Amino acid sequence: MIKKIFDHIVHMDKRILNILAIAVLTFASFGWIFFVTHKSWNFMWLPVWVIIVTRVFASMLLFRDYSLSWSKATQKSFLLKSIVFVSAFAVYMPFFYKKIPISFLLSELFVFIFFINLAMYSYYFARNRGATKTKSVVIYGAGSAGMKIYSELKESSYKIKCFIDDSKSLQNRSIDGVRIVSLDMYKARNMDTVRDLLVIAMPSATTLQTNAIYENLFTLFNSVKVLPSLREMLTDGNYAKQLKDISVEDLLARHPKDLDKELIGEFIKDKVVLITGAGGSIGSEIARQCKVFGASKLILLDHSEYNLYAIAEELKDFNRALVMQSVVNLESLEDTFARHLPDIVIHAAAYKHVPLVEENISEAIINNVIGTKNTIDMAIKYKVSKFVLISTDKAVRPTNVMGTTKRICELYLQNVERKDTQIVAVRFGNVLGSSGSVIPKFKTQIEAGGPITVTHPDITRYFMLIPEACELVLQAATLGHGGEIFILDMGKPIRIVDLAHKMIELSGKKDIKIEFTGLRAGEKLYEELLIDDSDAHTQYESITVAARTEYEIGKLNSDIQRLIKNKNKLKVLKEIVPEFNHQLNN
Repeated sequence: MIKKIFDHIVHMDKRILNILAIAVLTFASFGWIFFVTHKSWNFMWLPVWVIIVTRVFASMLLFRDYSLSWSKATQKSFLLKSIVFVSAFAVYMPFFYKKIPISFLLSELFVFIFFINLAMYSYYFARNRGATKTKSVVIYGAGSAGMKIYSELKESSYKIKCFIDDSKSLQNRSIDGVRIVSLDMYKARNMDTVRDLLVIAMPSATTLQTNAIYENLFTLFNSVKVLPSLREMLTDGNYAKQLKDISVEDLLARHPKDLDKELIGEFIKDKVVLITGAGGSIGSEIARQCKVFGASKLILLDHSEYNLYAIAEELKDFNRALVMQSVVNLESLEDTFARHLPDIVIHAAAYKHVPLVEENISEAIINNVIGTKNTIDMAIKYKVSKFVLISTDKAVRPTNVMGTTKRICELYLQNVERKDTQIVAVRFGNVLGSSGSVIPKFKTQIEAGGPITVTHPDITRYFMLIPEACELVLQAATLGHGGEIFILDMGKPIRIVDLAHKMIELSGKKDIKIEFTGLRAGEKLYEELLIDDSDAHTQYESITVAARTEYEIGKLNSDIQRLIKNKNKLKVLKEIVPEFNHQLNN
């Protein structure tokens, strides 16, 4: 019976329920104070009704108080209730203070506020006492994001054990009885306790901060989740629903502080941008960012039907043209330039997978060298204002064919007669999660139960997130006037075996083994970004410029033709790029 009454009250119209609550509690508070002061229940009815009406109007007009959910009440809810009824008091008090003592009116107000807040808390407790708190959670960060996560999770099956925060001004305080402690204090008290979930509620945290938190605490929790970065978060909406499992990208990503989005916007806005290899990992992200930065039209060129379809579907509401062709076909490529007359060309099309290129040397040379040469030549012929070549750290003292073909492309853009076209290259290392890269491969191996295969215990690589690499590519492109090779600061190189261990940790599968398979053809232990130390700094710490290499363009064109025709490709590659030290069999 009681449950039926309770359910009926829950489903009543909020306005009616609010009026009833105000009326009943006003009668109760007014009656109690009158009885205490007059020792009688015979009190004036008119003031009571005026006060009730005034409070009802205040509740309807201020802060939409009548619509506040009692079942999800917070400290703010109690504060708003108090403000609403103090405001009502300021309205009715001048009419009664000559007839009724001010002390009586104030006492009644305080008792009423106490009654209505007590009623709201009791309702909140009754509605939530049945919720079983089966999981324990600790929130790292007691700032605005941490508070929003707290208010959302406390209605769920999670019991919030405490906050951890680095701010000394917050430590040893509490929020709704939930303590805020330092990292050291939490570890000292909980080294033998494993909680269900750690939430890192610091969307503005750097990778180093996130990594440090994870390393300090991951053994004390069954699961670790993070909020996305500020740039990825939805401005509105439920923060708890945006929580994601912490990933290797969260721990390795670099966030350059000198990213100049205003400069990039000026470079891209209202331009027609042609992107080759537009369906690949880099090309597709460049396309997305050109859309964000206000390009007037995107010419998406790719020889892969599926890749082109995928990015076309993603950008189907944007002004774009789809060109399914190979940059090796000069006649078709020229037709594309003539038809669309791009302002900017970003050349991301290339064969990049080192072992595959080693098994398909002739095709890789034609695609990478001739394809790039064709695209540069067309950009010059059709007076493109800026041409950007996506290069690689593997072009530096290359030990494989892929890196050597990219180095030849760099030589060509540095020495070709550019006329009115500014031609630059941007050189960087591996991007996290790109197709064919080590992270997706490791994820697949972990899902299959292992083992993870690593070529060598000491092999290292540079890593950067795809979006950040692409933003820096666009920023570097704004700086060049022609012939520059820009180098992105990739941070410190990472041991691949450490990456494998980290991914095993994050997966929660402790029994995954690591096997060493030996270096593959063309693979070296570490990559470099500079051929020598004669680099020049730009105004941005994240971008430097490599020294120029002279190569007479007539001879280079002749050598490229000889490379295509000669059966001994490796010999000619070595002649064009003397530092090429082919590691054929490691």
